[in-house]
Amino acid sequence: QVQLVESGGGLVQAGGSLTLSCEASGLTFGSYAMGWYRRTPGKERELVALIITGGSTNYADGVKGRFTISRDNAKNIVYLQMTSLKPDDTAVYYCNVRHIWSGTGYWGQGTQVTVSS
Repeated sequence: QVQLVESGGGLVQAGGSLTLSCEASGLTFGSYAMGWYRRTPGKERELVALIITGGSTNYADGVKGRFTISRDNAKNIVYLQMTSLKPDDTAVYYCNVRHIWSGTGYWGQGTQVTVSS
């Protein structure tokens, strides 16, 4: 049974930093691409950052230079380090894993990030 447990969300002032963590279990971590998505009320869930098995990364334009995604394959954890946070970054952030061959994917339960102005 695959489980993704996110942590690290919370309330922070604009300009502050937060680091989200997503610990995965029940899967071969190294065979999955890992991503962070976010959703705000009334909007579609959007990709924030992606890291594939080789370590290559991809970021949404609005977070480039401020957010960093990384993975620790030994601990089965993917991180999202967020700096220079803006009120527009307020959202529920979701961890996603997707198998690199089959495309099978799983979602975490989401963690709220609120950035006050």
